[in-house]
Amino acid sequence: MVWNIVDKIVRVIVGGFFRLLKKDYTASVHEGLMQFVKFGIVGVSNTVISYVLYSVTLIALKAGGLLPKFDYLVATVIAFVLSVLWSFYWNNKFVFTMEEGQTRNIWKALVKTYISYSFTGLFLNSILMVLWVQVLGVSEFIAPIINLLVSVPVNFFINKFWAFKAR
Repeated sequence: MVWNIVDKIVRVIVGGFFRLLKKDYTASVHEGLMQFVKFGIVGVSNTVISYVLYSVTLIALKAGGLLPKFDYLVATVIAFVLSVLWSFYWNNKFVFTMEEGQTRNIWKALVKTYISYSFTGLFLNSILMVLWVQVLGVSEFIAPIINLLVSVPVNFFINKFWAFKAR
């Protein structure tokens, strides 16, 4: 039911925008856009899950006095590994679904998903942070938000056309 409401809202807003531009808002354009919206929803849930996992792990490590100099790094790794697994599950089930007759090697897709998230989450975001902060003088608090405008679409396309590509 909620998904039907989101679908209708996107149809009205984006369809209206396409009409203003005198362009056709085709079913395939809508389907691709809705897939991106679903990817975004999974991404938001992934961000929340990652932060919760990080916080809980960090609190547990601090309470146990384990790895006091590296507890935040261990918490980061645990949060990354588990939150990407969360994203993989929901992207596979909800976003990049397969048509009848298509197949996907689940383990290969999982490895590709970790590579994709590592590339966009670590490598690309780090390079962009240097660009925004050191080269363009953007605030360190605003730069990660700008990164989302680049890294989310890049991650979507990597996942769509590589990690979750059906055979």
